[in-house]
Amino acid sequence: MARVDRDRARSWLQDYGVYVGVAAIVLFNVVFTPGFVSLENFRVQAVQAAPIVVVALGMALVIATGGIDLSVGAVMALSAAFVSLYLGYGPLVSVLVALLVGAVAGAVNGTIVAVAGVQAIIVTLAMMIAGRGLALVLVPQLEGIRNPALREFGSGSVAGVPYVVWVAALMVALVLFLVRRTLFGRRLVAVGGNRRAAELSGLPVRRTLLLVYTLCGALAAVAGVMTTARLQASDPNSVGLLIELSAITAVVVGGTPLSGGRVRVAGTVAGAILMQLLVATLIKHNLPPSWTQMAQTAVIIAAVYVARERGRS
Repeated sequence: MARVDRDRARSWLQDYGVYVGVAAIVLFNVVFTPGFVSLENFRVQAVQAAPIVVVALGMALVIATGGIDLSVGAVMALSAAFVSLYLGYGPLVSVLVALLVGAVAGAVNGTIVAVAGVQAIIVTLAMMIAGRGLALVLVPQLEGIRNPALREFGSGSVAGVPYVVWVAALMVALVLFLVRRTLFGRRLVAVGGNRRAAELSGLPVRRTLLLVYTLCGALAAVAGVMTTARLQASDPNSVGLLIELSAITAVVVGGTPLSGGRVRVAGTVAGAILMQLLVATLIKHNLPPSWTQMAQTAVIIAAVYVARERGRS
């Protein structure tokens, strides 16, 4: 009986622990962080969390297939570089080019993983190095961006909600629809659950993997455009730096197992919010940046341990 209760507790913790974590950190800030309860602070937190949410959505799709994408930060930097390079043709053209570049980078990852059979961690690690290196070649240093339309997108709002938050919400709705309402969503879960069985069942495994990594790259590019518009600058050295850690943590804490076969979109969004609030809390209490990295590492280790225990039970 005690074992059954422990198993239920672990299952509940994996499914709903992220929401408890968000509630706990919000409560801590309400009590101990001056100025936390204000519309301006909520706006700032939402704007800063938006790129993490978008990247985490793409990471959730990849992890659901049993893979991983370490190149999302580099793709963000690469897309930011192309926004800067093509801004002379107009903001719409530059954004479309940046999204196309992100999708192509993701498609390259997907092709090598699906067709060549190379492990995802190796492929995306190579893309992480190559992508940021190419971004540094294209834009060697911080470059300011002066465009009214892009500035409005990065700092403007409608109905009191920033544009970048609306975009993040739209991406959440899109991914939620793909996962729950389309054949593609069922296929990616099947591929992650048992790739060999999916192949024997006649499912288009290669095409599914290719599309998943392409979507992940495109979503990373969306986050890159959002970050560039908000900062009004393109800096390949800092855009997307270590965001893959936040994205993976958000996905795992949100209940999507690293072994694949399952994807939790709402949990991923909550995990991304948790990561943003965790970082903001440490900063507001004057702790050094290294503490944020250690805190994120501790969170992901705890989440993986809970998932491992559940899998063994």
